[in-house]
Amino acid sequence: MYIKGVGMTKFDYSDKPWWQFAYEASLEALGDAKMKISDIEAIVLAAVSSAAGGEHQTHKVSLLSDLFKTNVPIIELPSVCAGGGVATWVANRLGYKNVLVVSGEKLVDNPSEVTTDWILSASERAIEQTEGMLFPVQNVLVWQQYMEKYGATMDDLALVAFKNHQNAVLNPKAYYYQRPVSLGDIKRSPVVASPFRLMDCSLSVNGGAAAILSTEKSDVEIIGSAMATDYLLTFGREIITHFKATRIAAEQAFGQAKIKPQQIDVAEVHDAFTSVELFSYEDLGFAPIGKGAELIRKGKVNLDGELPVNPSGGLKAKGHPISATGLAQIYEIANQLRGRCQDRQVKNAKIGLCHNIGGAGGSVACHILKKT
Repeated sequence: MYIKGVGMTKFDYSDKPWWQFAYEASLEALGDAKMKISDIEAIVLAAVSSAAGGEHQTHKVSLLSDLFKTNVPIIELPSVCAGGGVATWVANRLGYKNVLVVSGEKLVDNPSEVTTDWILSASERAIEQTEGMLFPVQNVLVWQQYMEKYGATMDDLALVAFKNHQNAVLNPKAYYYQRPVSLGDIKRSPVVASPFRLMDCSLSVNGGAAAILSTEKSDVEIIGSAMATDYLLTFGREIITHFKATRIAAEQAFGQAKIKPQQIDVAEVHDAFTSVELFSYEDLGFAPIGKGAELIRKGKVNLDGELPVNPSGGLKAKGHPISATGLAQIYEIANQLRGRCQDRQVKNAKIGLCHNIGGAGGSVACHILKKT
């Protein structure tokens, strides 16, 4: 299928209901595609926040029917942080001519303790939740094993964060737009789960994103679309220094696209934590196992490097509204391929990759887009 249109709200803390974020992103996508809602034959929704906060609304597909004044099939697909990517994967396989994939999240509408506890529900209930293994803790345990085995350092992660903040300064829809953060600020940020610092963690925000997939040819084609899963308990997996589901999804997506990782011109990589971006370079095939740090040390993944990663600012500095993240990646890569990204535009971008993770590597969607 093809990407016909994309839309995205600004990621911030604005006090709107989840459906308004979804609606605004959808209107932009429809306008971008030069289509009307009557042209849409099915809708796939990824949104998980409304049942957790003050909105208390779980029958979201019917609400969207009312909002869009349509009676087409609407499917809701919760897959936590991978929701947008998984929804895109499903929409790509439904068989309809035009499908709207959309997400809207009002994640930040509670005290931090309430929001943190709600996010924790995506982890394993009997052991991880009762032991207080918040996602920074789960991911730092993976990172500790990686550091010990491969010799990467916290300075490497600081460079990842710095790169993504530099990119977000150039993105009008990013939370950190025109709000620069120095490398010193990053290294001086407080420790939250040793050795992770605050600036190693992505930013929870509100927002929405949407994409229209179509069988009708457009200027951006989906040439690879794959999804994989892994065990809920991170320490019960076969591999404890990487995310196996990323490797599987990436291998399948590259196989479908009939290209190699070295042919990717630009990528949006799921940097919920800076460490995840770094070892995902390896899982995605951009670097040999244990050598991902070399990409950030040598500047190869910078905006002016050989393979720019997260030109949007990533989850780290654009913001991470859970389900909307995967569709925000589609938004960024589609616009990069169309040459629309102005100050953060990657030169001669023809093939891009979107990598979206749910939980601590428990579900992964990988999409490869090509300029036609």
